[in-house]
Order: sequence, then structure tokens, then C-alpha cells
Amino acid sequence: MAMVGRLLWVFLLTSLSAVQAEDPAKPNIIFIFADDWGYGDLGAHGHLTDVKTPHLDAMSEQGVLFTDAYITAPQCSPSRAGLVTGRYQQRFGFDHIPDGPLPLDQTTIAERLRDAGYRTGMVGKWHLEPNPVCLEWAKKHQPAGIKNNRVVVRQDLSRRYWPQARGFDEFFTGEMNRYWSNYALDGSDLDSDGEWLDDPRFRVEVQTEAGLAFINRNADQPFFLYLAHFAPHVPLEATEKYLSRFPGEMPERRRTGLAMINAVDEGIGRIMKLLREKGIAENTLVIFTSDNGAPLKIHKLDAPGGGPGWDGSLNEPLTGEKGMVAEGGIRVPMIWSWPARLPRGKMISQPVISLDMTASAVAAAGVKVDSTTKLDGVDLIPWLTGDQTAIPQRNLFWRFWSQSAVRSGDWKFIVTSDGRELLFNLRDDKEEQHNLCAQHVEKAMQLKSELLQWNDQLQPMGLPSKPLNAEELGWYDHYFESTAPASLKR
Repeated sequence: MAMVGRLLWVFLLTSLSAVQAEDPAKPNIIFIFADDWGYGDLGAHGHLTDVKTPHLDAMSEQGVLFTDAYITAPQCSPSRAGLVTGRYQQRFGFDHIPDGPLPLDQTTIAERLRDAGYRTGMVGKWHLEPNPVCLEWAKKHQPAGIKNNRVVVRQDLSRRYWPQARGFDEFFTGEMNRYWSNYALDGSDLDSDGEWLDDPRFRVEVQTEAGLAFINRNADQPFFLYLAHFAPHVPLEATEKYLSRFPGEMPERRRTGLAMINAVDEGIGRIMKLLREKGIAENTLVIFTSDNGAPLKIHKLDAPGGGPGWDGSLNEPLTGEKGMVAEGGIRVPMIWSWPARLPRGKMISQPVISLDMTASAVAAAGVKVDSTTKLDGVDLIPWLTGDQTAIPQRNLFWRFWSQSAVRSGDWKFIVTSDGRELLFNLRDDKEEQHNLCAQHVEKAMQLKSELLQWNDQLQPMGLPSKPLNAEELGWYDHYFESTAPASLKR
């Protein structure tokens, strides 16, 4: 009997070990979020020959490249709000920058993952705190701070909206030269509540080093890193190390933009190398994308100085730019890598959106989302790993300034507040050059109806009604001249 008991005990232990082996550890999760990086500037897309992104190209060969990936807004703050919450930001009234900050009642991915046992970190551009154009917020919370239609935001009020108050355990937050951090680049601890660090070096390298330091500090436990490089956004800057890689005749803004893109790419290479050295690369989900398309300012003027204007990035072959719901404003590069789960070298042409990043990451971490905080994205992992019944069949939506759009399968419909209506079949015309409203009236009416229904779920409800601003008029007259109502045609 004693021998039988020992055999039974061994059997139970063996069975338990087998179950544990089949239950993989929670993956580490890294979101790498570029700033104003256009669709054309990814070597793996094969559209432009002057761009150099060898590490991202390798990542696409080892993971999944999405050719029809979208962001939720053609502007940085609202698109970041969508990514961080996993919800269409218009649901809580964050259509554009002045609608900030990110409301305190919105749950962030960092809060969800921290509660699930993850160590959470944020590096780089945040841009979800109160800023000088958040007049509506100031009227409620700091009316005395409004001066000449701008807000002088009190830091004690602003800090409630900073990363450390939104679920991030560790942070190295800042766009360039000055960073709010609770750890140093050498990995040592700083004040747990944060302190200011001045670092005048090239910002892309500083932010990459901060991401590497976070990984080094937390490689022995599940972690989530949100690394938001402030590049290639203006002001343009790059060191000779990167500039020298782009010799020859070209606009200087293009040269510097390419150098900044190359610097981010090299940083991604360093991150992937560190993951391998730590022995955690196989079980780390890494996702790269951009917050919106490149700002071309229509004519891509090569203005000196690197300040406001074209950032040197390109959206080829797409039409439009940052600020538009045309493809050039909202379709972005996107690559996923997770060697332990995802296929290698897979290219996906079905439309996906940044909200899917959040939903997939939360699901991969084993977090259950209740109906009251439902996410708008789809967990893509089952679909990507072979479950064809999990293919997302849904519409994607946008509302920004005086424009709104919907993509349904191959079809995309755009409407503006001045009465322009555009219908494109993106399978045949991703450049949006052939408006099919007249040829497919029923399809246009169907998509407009679905767009109206979605807009009625938002805050505020309804399609945009404000007149197109000067930038929008310039864009739509330039890129879609033939679509203007007769009364507006020049």
C-alpha cells in the first residue's frame, strides 16, 4: 500500500507539472509608439527606397506586419487617449487636443495590468495632462489660470493626470531635454514620487536608454512598457551618426526626419537585443506603431531650422496627412512580435486599429474586462494564431474636427461638415483617387447611416457640425478638389 501511495503521489506531481507547463507565464508587453511617423517610412512596406529601418524590417520578418493598420485620430493626444484606454476617445469627449486631459474616470491599460501583477513603466511623450489649450478643463478646475485664452496650468493640479497617477509604477516622462522620472538611466532609484532630470542629449537615444533601463530593472517579473519616442515630430534634430547615413541630394527636413526614424529603429534593435540577452524575448509581445500620419503641410516646404512644419516623414502612397481622416492621416505602420505565440513572417491586409493592441495585451495578460468598462478593440491573438472564426468583422470609425469616416471591409466613406461625401474602395484604390459615391449610391447611404449611428454614441453626440477650419479647407481643396460642393469649387 505504501508503494501504491508513493506512485500515486508521483503521478499527481507529474500531472500538476504538465498542467503548469501548458500554462505559459504571462508575457511581457512593450508598446513602442512613434510620433508623426508616416505610412511610407517603413522599409518592409517597400514604398520608399531612402528610408532605413532594418530592425523593424527584421521584426516584421519574425512577426506580423499589418498593411491596413489604423490609429483612432490623426492627432497625437486623442490617439494616445484611445491607445491608453482601449476605447474610442470620442466616447469620453476627447476628440482633439483642447479636449484634454484624459479624464480621471477612464481606466488605463497600465491600471489593468498593474492590478494583474505587472510592473508598469512609461517613457517619453505622455501628452494626456492638462495643457495651455485645455480651456474647458480650466473653466472647471482652474479658472484663475486662464490668461488671454490660454491656461497657465498649476503643477499641483496637473500631476493628478501624469503617468504616475494613471497606473505606471515607473516613469521617465518627457519630450526632450527635461524628464520627470523616478529612476535614472543607470538603473538606480530616484525619488519614488518623481524628480526632474535634465539631459540635453539627442532625445531619441535618451528615451531608448530609459526604456532599456526599465527592462533591466524588471526583467525578472512580468512587465508592461509604454515607450513613446518623440520622433520624428518637430522640432527636428539628429546627431551626425544618423545624419551621415543619408548622404546625397534631398530636402534637409527629409534627411533629418529619416535620421530620426533610423535612430528609433536602432533603439528598437537595442531593445530586442536586450530581451534576447535576458532570455525573455520569446515571451515578450512587442508592438510598434505611430500616433498618426506625417504632417506634410501640403507642399512639404523645406523650411530651415527644423521648427514647425513638415517633419520630413512621408505617407506614400497614401493621400492626405496628419489632421485628416484620409488614409495619409490615420493609416500607420504596425508590426507585432511575440515569438512564443505569433506566426513569423505573416502579412495581414485586413483592417485593424490601435484599440486592438490594448484589447490583445489585456487578454494576453489574463485580465477580464467587465461590461461596464468594455474595450472597443478586438483580441487579435486567437485569429493570428489560427482561429479563423475569430477574424474581426466590424467597422472602424473616426471623428476629428469637422470630419468623420468609417471603414467597412474594403469600403471607406468620409463626410465633412461642409457637405463633401467621399466613397472609396480601398482594395482597388488605397490612394483614394476615385470617389465612387455616384456609382454606388446605396453603399454610400448605408455607410453614412452606420456612421451616424456611431456618432450618436459619442460625447457630444452627432456628426461634426462646425465649419471646416482653414487647415481642413486647404487640405480638402488640395487633395480632393473635385469632391467639393459646387458652391465651394474655385
